[in-house]
Amino acid sequence: MKAIRVEKQGGPEVLKLLEVAPIEAPGPGQAVVRVAAAGVNFLDVGQRRGTYPRQVPFILGVEGAGVVESVGEGVRNVKPSDRVAFTGLPGAYAEAILADAERLIPLPDEFTFEVGAAFPLQGMTAHYLVHEFRRPVPGSFVLIHAAAGGMGGLLVQWAKHLGATVIGTVSTEAKARTARTSGADHVILYTEQDFVAETKRITEGRGADLIIDGVGRTTFKGDLEAAAIRGQIVIFGAASGPADPVSPNAFMPNALTVSGGSLQNYLRTPEELMQRANDVIAGIRAGWLKLNIGRVLPLAQAAQAHELLENRKTEGKLVLSVANSPPSS
Repeated sequence: MKAIRVEKQGGPEVLKLLEVAPIEAPGPGQAVVRVAAAGVNFLDVGQRRGTYPRQVPFILGVEGAGVVESVGEGVRNVKPSDRVAFTGLPGAYAEAILADAERLIPLPDEFTFEVGAAFPLQGMTAHYLVHEFRRPVPGSFVLIHAAAGGMGGLLVQWAKHLGATVIGTVSTEAKARTARTSGADHVILYTEQDFVAETKRITEGRGADLIIDGVGRTTFKGDLEAAAIRGQIVIFGAASGPADPVSPNAFMPNALTVSGGSLQNYLRTPEELMQRANDVIAGIRAGWLKLNIGRVLPLAQAAQAHELLENRKTEGKLVLSVANSPPSS
């Protein structure tokens, strides 16, 4: 089968579409999924770079959608020909994946495979970030960094749906328009404005009750100043690199709570996985949660997708179409 296999870690140029050994037959509790589309995430970039080490060679990708081809003994939740989505299963940049069947999410008939590859990781990440720390409520201020991206847009929509006043940071006026379309009440161009000063101005000196930060190094120090007294900061990524170390005593003056989150720790059981997935699907079906699929590229252009993501030249989610991708030359 064809797959993007990382044989050495490095820049986007290491991503090549190769012929690899076919997937083995499913064992007990497993299913083989014929992948139609794969989601592109910063986690993939980190694994490719070696920031999140994996033993090479490995097939990249953790999110996708497709059709169940075969199942192993004891599998009851899915059957051959079922349409499914998934996240947290390695090897998505490939024509097929061997999956733990309990981690597969039934894909509604009205959802395309591109939608199926776009909602699981970011949708369920948005779900835990807005529900597990400080749930946004009417009258609260929520600051969301990188508000025009696929992740940021979902966070903006969910916080707005729960009644909060949403402040988003972006780098360009075009991205500001995207963030406003998602529902951001206020948008800060961090390339031209000090997001701390602007947050204080918008909140009349109060600061943000909740700050959700997937950027890291370039934002975290400012988060400590932009947060309200007894505010909460949640770090879930490091798009600009890991945040610089800070003394816990720095949280004392404003009685701040600082938390770190990773999706895998909020999908510990199949029941929790399905509860979060169903809530995301319900939001999409109801129409208040809208996916922004920025671009769909063929699997062979995975390197280009990574370049776009790393250089912050994306608005919305990047998806790779797996079907009919010729091997790289």
